[in-house]
Amino acid sequence: MSQEMQDTLGMFAFLAIELSFLFLLISLLVGVLQRYVPQEKIAALLSAQRGRSYLLAALLGAITPFCSCSTIPLLKGLIRARAGFGPMMVFLFASPLLNPIIVVLLAATFGLALTGIYVTFAFLVSVIAGWSLQTLGFERYVLNVNAVQGSCKAATGKSQPAKDTKPTGSGGGSVGSGSIAYGQGYAAPIVSYYESLLWDIRSGKFEGLWSETWADFRKVLPYLILGITIGSVIYGFVPTGLLTEYAGADNPFAIPVAAVIGAPLYIRAEAVIPLAAALLSKGVSAGAVMALIIGSAGASLTELILLKSLFRSTLVAVFLIVVIGMAVSAGYATYLLY
Repeated sequence: MSQEMQDTLGMFAFLAIELSFLFLLISLLVGVLQRYVPQEKIAALLSAQRGRSYLLAALLGAITPFCSCSTIPLLKGLIRARAGFGPMMVFLFASPLLNPIIVVLLAATFGLALTGIYVTFAFLVSVIAGWSLQTLGFERYVLNVNAVQGSCKAATGKSQPAKDTKPTGSGGGSVGSGSIAYGQGYAAPIVSYYESLLWDIRSGKFEGLWSETWADFRKVLPYLILGITIGSVIYGFVPTGLLTEYAGADNPFAIPVAAVIGAPLYIRAEAVIPLAAALLSKGVSAGAVMALIIGSAGASLTELILLKSLFRSTLVAVFLIVVIGMAVSAGYATYLLY
């Protein structure tokens, strides 16, 4: 077996094991969070136009990792619920970019420095863009939505039985069949927390969590394998000089090219991250890699087509410009700082 083939297979095995483990672990944690922040609460929290609503929209986007399949139906629901336009746009920008799965995979693959640049630009540009679009009156380019179609299943868990009531957090109460006296003191908040957690488990709040996580993993697995395969082949076979000549650190124009190439492509971030890792190892500049990741994660041709059913062409074009601008600015920041 040639050295190139050994390098390819070794990189494939390493990335497949590492990224699969991280995806399952983070998906489980996110699934728990989503059971406490259902979609109807998101609409209510984004209905205000106060400044903190913009920050809250970005944070909610970070803990609700939606792909374009589920973002568009949710966006329809937000429009119907008359959520604030500015916060709604912040959520639209931040949700696919600040996906905690993407952030963890980035940190594990590229380290904290690059991940910090990515998170900073994704967060700040999302908030600034949402506020600016609200201030400039782009709300007029939103189409009327009379019905929400194809809404994805909300991860709200099983409803609680009407005859039961959740513990109030007083530090004592009954869980299960018997009453347990806990007393008071410093341990009371801890006891109250575990009492509430036991109630959630008993009432079925986490029922189906693993099956949902495994189903999500199976859906993303083909994209993950595709990205790992392409990345491993690049790592093992593509000559380093070929990539560094056109996209190396000496060619800053590779950054906008990578951003424009990445934006229309329908590549899940789970697939582009191992691909980007291989490009970086072959000498492609970190700035170009950053622009490619943000461009491909923040927008896709499929998503733009779906957005056309909600927005007029002007707002769709502005959405794309913001994503490409975010990718280019983060790419040049990486080029200068990394």
